Amino acid sequence: MTADDRARVRYEKRDRVAYVTLDRPEVLNAMDRRTHEELAAVWDDVEADDEVLVVVLTGAGERSFSVGQDLRERARIDAGGEGATTFGSRGQPGWPRLTERFGLAKPLVARVNGYALGGGFELALACDIVVASEDAVFALPEARLGLVPGAGGVFRLARQLPLKTAMGHLLTGRRLDAHTALRFGLVNQVVPADRLDEAVREWTDDLLRAAPLAVRAIKEAALRSLDLPLPEAFTAEYVWERRRRLGADVVEGPRAFAEKREPQWRDR
Repeated sequence: MTADDRARVRYEKRDRVAYVTLDRPEVLNAMDRRTHEELAAVWDDVEADDEVLVVVLTGAGERSFSVGQDLRERARIDAGGEGATTFGSRGQPGWPRLTERFGLAKPLVARVNGYALGGGFELALACDIVVASEDAVFALPEARLGLVPGAGGVFRLARQLPLKTAMGHLLTGRRLDAHTALRFGLVNQVVPADRLDEAVREWTDDLLRAAPLAVRAIKEAALRSLDLPLPEAFTAEYVWERRRRLGADVVEGPRAFAEKREPQWRDR
């Protein structure tokens, strides 16, 4: 089997956690159109499977999470006369991609090893929790290539960093090392490479201890309310909060606390 024939994404489920691995280490996990098509099927399954409570996204090999768009494929597409892309992936293979699945309620953990550049960085920015190895490198180099960070990097970086800092990196493509990203709050934890899996497991274990509907309600409310005035945030309608409030686990947590035992969550 050649590299072109092999699947681009590995998808495994273990103990209520879905592990999604970009699997093109020979090109630093660059994402071609087929990668996006395979990822779309994965995200559909993640959303549909009630047994999946947490998702971990990573890249195969030790050198790269993902360097983003497969520019060799992009050059071939350009040579064929297809028009340039812009913000968003509507009309392209794999739509809606993760960066535009704004309603995906299950928590996403990015396990970042090595390079997270361009679209790879945009995937990490779209995750809820980012755990990085000390050798991780983040950047949006699109301006140097005559492109724009069209998978949301322009928008998310300007929301997740101080504006002047974000603009400096967006307009120049300058890189962020792991500890700088941690200092700015772009990642949750930085660990030596040999501790990366252990650290990710600690995060997934903590997420699994929480009530699934509470996690989804909190994620939905936090993200949807970012641009709302505070009084409106309190009165907005949140789908997952309504499901949590009407579910069985809303009384299980306090009862378990009172009975000095671990809660047994049932709601999905």
